[in-house]
Amino acid sequence: MRHAETVTFGGSALNRAAELRGETADARVENSNSRSIALWRGKPLVSGENLDQLVHLPTSHRLFSEAQKPSVPPIFLGLSEDGGALFAHDISAWDPPELDTASLQQFFDPTHQHHPAVPNDHRFVELRGVMAQLSARDAELAATARSIFGWHRSHRFCSNCGAESRMAQSGWQRNCPACDTPHFPRTDPVVIMLITKGNKVLMGRSPGWPEGMYSLLAGFVEPGEPLEAAVRREVFEEAGIRVGAVSYLASQPWPFPSSLMFGCEGEALDDAITVDPQEIEDALWVTREDMLTVFSGQHPKLKPARKGAIAHFLLRNWLADRLD
Repeated sequence: MRHAETVTFGGSALNRAAELRGETADARVENSNSRSIALWRGKPLVSGENLDQLVHLPTSHRLFSEAQKPSVPPIFLGLSEDGGALFAHDISAWDPPELDTASLQQFFDPTHQHHPAVPNDHRFVELRGVMAQLSARDAELAATARSIFGWHRSHRFCSNCGAESRMAQSGWQRNCPACDTPHFPRTDPVVIMLITKGNKVLMGRSPGWPEGMYSLLAGFVEPGEPLEAAVRREVFEEAGIRVGAVSYLASQPWPFPSSLMFGCEGEALDDAITVDPQEIEDALWVTREDMLTVFSGQHPKLKPARKGAIAHFLLRNWLADRLD
């Protein structure tokens, strides 16, 4: 496995067992060796003193029967190493007491929720906050479930005729009962760019980000556009920098809500920044020496990229001269 595949949400070699989706997988929900993870409004259920363990519950656990009203069918995620089926249940219909709804709308929701059907150290938490602490397998399971449930919530109705569609293939498809159109989970391709000029890297920030938060420039790939062209277009649109040679580095599923991040490196042909305020709020060049200060938490302006995000991964390996 390439070092690039060790990025968060990647590299766990999950057996998704797509051939079992449908009746075969659905029949395994009641098996005693089947396990399920739980999500509440996109937050996975984790446990432990450091909230670093994704909770795997028996599929018959009362959490799923008590909290699911109306019932949402579980999604089949794949098979564990011992052959047991792995599922995900969405219990978003549960309304926790004294819910801080304002926090749910923040860029990062710091609140935890506890359901009385599980031990006190079991908490629903923002995946961004624990993604780097989970094992590679659990991170992939949580990201997959979050993306798929998010897709079901935002694609309830057939884009062909407008009728409400129905979940099929153990959660990996929606079928329209009115016009028979099948619908499949959506993944949005995004390029995120390590743009360098000599000893410095280009960083930017979007409006509304927390104070001090800067990251690598990124943008959606347009229909009919190669990744290399998307890198050059996005960097020029956002920062007015022209880019020459572009190469691929690593990819990361990003379930916020459902993107596939293509990490690329590019060589800047000039360094005069012209920010488009419609695109980003600010952009700047950061030297290796200053980036080391950022990563140590000592920089007076910039905060390090969130650990677990591909931006952090690319920058850390750029500093270590290990972009392989």
